[in-house]
Amino acid sequence: MRRTWHSLWMDAALLGVEAQWVIGLRMMRLFAGGAAAEAEMSRLIWEKAIAAGAAWADAALDAASGRSHLDIAHRTLRGYRRRVRANRRRLTR
Repeated sequence: MRRTWHSLWMDAALLGVEAQWVIGLRMMRLFAGGAAAEAEMSRLIWEKAIAAGAAWADAALDAASGRSHLDIAHRTLRGYRRRVRANRRRLTR
């Protein structure tokens, strides 16, 4: 697949839409309260820290290997979208 700025923009837009969906699902779980809400809040905080660290490490390795900024951005977005999709599947079960 040829990576372009347009495809990067589309990936970012899709990530935004998917993330909003997950935010809504998580808010419903948090508003319900109880043990599930506490577990979701803990998961939310840890997932953000782990995802940011993984994205940083991947970007650093890609930059060191000489990849272009566009390739690094695509790979980073792909990683975040994979995590968001996994959360959406988990929360809609």
